[in-house]
Formats: sequence, structure tokens, C-alpha cells
Amino acid sequence: MEKQVELKIGAKTMSAVLNDGQTADLFFRMLPMKLALARWGDEYYGDCGLKVKAERGARTEMEVGELAVWPDGSALCIFFGPTPASTGDAPKAASPVNPIGKIVGDVSFLKKLGGTITVEVTNKV
Repeated sequence: MEKQVELKIGAKTMSAVLNDGQTADLFFRMLPMKLALARWGDEYYGDCGLKVKAERGARTEMEVGELAVWPDGSALCIFFGPTPASTGDAPKAASPVNPIGKIVGDVSFLKKLGGTITVEVTNKV
């Protein structure tokens, strides 16, 4: 069964589909959660309380709209463009992250937000 979640940032709600995988499953079971995220280039990240090790599929090269958990910081990451680690237009994590899913639709509005945001993540019913 496909695991779907909603991310609410202010008045904007985005849907995301989670991957099959241990980190994605653990994240899903922790919902709902409300997180304070900081900006690093075109990535928001913040402590989600999930302590995991890098999985076999951990990587630094990401896609716009991807969600990941950063093992080094127990953080949820939302990628929406290049980061300071990027060498081109694609997002790149500071160190390997466990991809957990992808936002469905346009995430460009995130570029207009400030240095910190609050995101509420819930199961999509």
C-alpha cells in the first residue's frame, strides 16, 4: 500500500508519496509531527527525532521535491533546488541522506520563504 503524507507550511499544503524502505517506514510511524526547519541554500532541514544509520540507498545527489532523512543530524530534509554543496542546478546533500519520498507537484513556492519555516507532517487520509 502506498504511504501518502501531507506537509503543511503556513496556508500551503503539499502531498508526498513515501518510498518503501526502513527509514520511510519509521518516519511514517512517527507521524503526526510539527517541525522547525532551517534553510541551507534550496533545502530545508530540521531535527525530526529519527535516529537512523545510512541505508544501502543513501546518497548525496537528490532531485527537486525529494524528501530525505539525514542520519548525521536526525533531520528531515526537503530539497527544492541547489544547495551550497551543489555543483550544478540539482540539489546535493552535505553528506549521504536516506531518501524517503517525493512531493507531488510544484515546490517552487519554497524558494520565496525565509530562513526558517514550520512544517506539519501528517498521514494523508
